[in-house]
Amino acid sequence: MASASRDGTPGPRKKPARAQQTGKPVRKAGAKGAGAKGSGKRNPQVAGRSTKKTHRKGSSKPDVRSGQVRLNNAKPARHQHADFETTDSGATYVADGVRLQKVLAAAGVASRRGAEELIAAGRVEVDGEVVTEQGLRIDPDTAVIRVDGARVIIDEDKQYLALNKPKGWQSTMSDDQGRPCVGDIVAERVMAGQRLFHVGRLDADTEGLLLLTNDGELAHRLMHPSYEIPKTYLATLRGEVPRSLGRVLKAGVELEDGPVAVDSFTPVEVHEGQSLVRITLHEGRNRIVRRMMEEVGFPVTALVRTHVGAVALGEQRPGSLRVLGKNEIGALYKAVGL
Repeated sequence: MASASRDGTPGPRKKPARAQQTGKPVRKAGAKGAGAKGSGKRNPQVAGRSTKKTHRKGSSKPDVRSGQVRLNNAKPARHQHADFETTDSGATYVADGVRLQKVLAAAGVASRRGAEELIAAGRVEVDGEVVTEQGLRIDPDTAVIRVDGARVIIDEDKQYLALNKPKGWQSTMSDDQGRPCVGDIVAERVMAGQRLFHVGRLDADTEGLLLLTNDGELAHRLMHPSYEIPKTYLATLRGEVPRSLGRVLKAGVELEDGPVAVDSFTPVEVHEGQSLVRITLHEGRNRIVRRMMEEVGFPVTALVRTHVGAVALGEQRPGSLRVLGKNEIGALYKAVGL
């Protein structure tokens, strides 16, 4: 069986230097096939292949130690016995396939970076072969992928939901203290086999829009600060805010974990010692709106998130779910470059 180059195209197989305790072959990271630069001959099997290196933000390599202890969020497939013969041919790679780490992220195993760490730690198998090289391309419709020995679901239908999280509920799928949580609302869907997880969090005292999906790559990008997805809140503040407060917040407020600035700040109503304001920012740090307003002397007494990117809460009642429309899903994909 041919190995794969770093862009996923097949090349001659290099015999592994050793095997793991399970007896399965281990693909060594960075292994070069014949026809690589400096061999003196061009291999016809790899003629015309791209020499572009594996794309990854930043230059750091996946941390093997992190991959060894990283939690595996994969949902095991219902049928664990795959329809393929166990031979020494190993994994099958295709030049126009999907990168393995992207497939794992889409299956909800981990973020793409987390999937790279799992691969580097030798916890991922493709068609019975342990894979440690990054960026190899596979056919997700035919490949049998296992993480920690358990086969995972790859071809699950994507789900995109908007939840109006009620005040007092935890942004978790389960709670060991028995408190009401998001997982209670989607329990029937989960029991029916849907793999759902929330995109980011809202603290217990904050209500409003929370996205739920099984699209791992979209969720990862929506939460990643580099994509700067705007989030809008309606906040009730203690005190009557001055007109100058907007300029202060746009210039930036220094907090213990670094500065924060709003994208926009609009007073909606001021009445009897309280102010209702609309705040938009792309920060995702814990309790960021509450801490910011506390710092400038106007504590939050009530907080509702109304928008995440182009998705709006609208008239949804607390505790209700709705399926996102195609236009909303498309807008989210566009915002994160998918």
